[in-house]
Amino acid sequence: MATTRTAASGTTRRILIGVGGGIAAYKVCSVIRHFTEAGHDVRVVPTEAALRFVGAATFEALTGNPVSTDVFDDVDQVAHVRLGQGADLVIVAPATADLMARAAAGRADDLLTASLLTVRCPVLFVPAMHTEMWEHPATQANVTTLRTHGSTVMVPASGRLTGTDSGRGRLPDPQEIAMIGELLLERPDALPHDLAGVRVVISAGGTREPLDPVRFLGNHSSGKQGFALARAAAQRGAIVTVVAGSTADPGDPAGVGIVRVSDAQHLAEEMTKRAAEADVVIMAAAVADFRPVAFAESKIKKSDTGPAPIELTTNPDILRGLVTDREAGRIPPETVIVGFAAETGDETGGVLDHGRAKLRRKGCDLLVVNAVGDGKAFGTEDNTGWLLSATGTETALPLGSKTLMSSRILDEVRALVPGSDDVA
Repeated sequence: MATTRTAASGTTRRILIGVGGGIAAYKVCSVIRHFTEAGHDVRVVPTEAALRFVGAATFEALTGNPVSTDVFDDVDQVAHVRLGQGADLVIVAPATADLMARAAAGRADDLLTASLLTVRCPVLFVPAMHTEMWEHPATQANVTTLRTHGSTVMVPASGRLTGTDSGRGRLPDPQEIAMIGELLLERPDALPHDLAGVRVVISAGGTREPLDPVRFLGNHSSGKQGFALARAAAQRGAIVTVVAGSTADPGDPAGVGIVRVSDAQHLAEEMTKRAAEADVVIMAAAVADFRPVAFAESKIKKSDTGPAPIELTTNPDILRGLVTDREAGRIPPETVIVGFAAETGDETGGVLDHGRAKLRRKGCDLLVVNAVGDGKAFGTEDNTGWLLSATGTETALPLGSKTLMSSRILDEVRALVPGSDDVA
């Protein structure tokens, strides 16, 4: 699991985790552990079917709280009302087709569904079922209803399902569920389903410029910010493709297509090709400015006279190239282009000064400016910076998780995308 953090306020939050009756129920134990280790008060409310997969003793041991499924348990405490009323976040995982149908219909036939009717906090449903069940019109109608009621319904992952089946409907990785849950604790309105059908292409990670068969020139980029943008965009309904270089992110975001590249030239080719059919292009990758002129076919050996000089040449400016393609009509004129600038201050100006100058040079619509160095930005869980626009506005991005920063960036992107109405 990723490094845990207590809620932004520094106070203990009350997390209600509803567990549905699916084989993926065992994975939810990792989500429970994430929130308990972060110092939160976690209560688990399983369905009767869930207890056939994971016993109540497991949930009680992980949380230190009792487990119940029946509205007639703890009647004097009015548990079916108090649990929901007192929650700061509700996560329902795995959200089976049956459980989502009952929740969408407003049923209250067990402790979990009754509690869902009393909550006024963010509710996160995490579907897990076979592909045919997920794609069935009835399930999709229930998903739409839940979103209309204000709940967030995660996009399921693709992969191995029960038995020999594979496809869309797999429970997302527990770490990703926890990330989305933490985001909703930080910012309850972070994931409106307002990018449905919007085609988003994001570059992420660093590039590796080969020197010889075992060495390369690279940088410290982990790809975490690019993947966080992809994760948030997918959960807001976008059709997301990530062109990923060297990354340290532990897992691919659910519902996101991944294209792997290595060096800057390969990244430029993929981004140029995919941008032609995108509504939004976000260049979050840390692209090496230079590459070796020559590639040594065999490992460069040590020498008593010291290393031979390495001649470098300049890599293509991918962001500026995308803007040029848009100006020339090779990319639709309404395509929104977002850049990132990792900057340090020097004798000529501060981080923000260099960011403003870069925005003018690149010609993109938005530019995210990060201060780097001394443990900032690269490889960290948190990020901060500024969002500059071509119209002259400058918005501070306060320190927070990279997923939180992504949600704020996407708010500004959404405002620039033409014709993308709010749809569930």
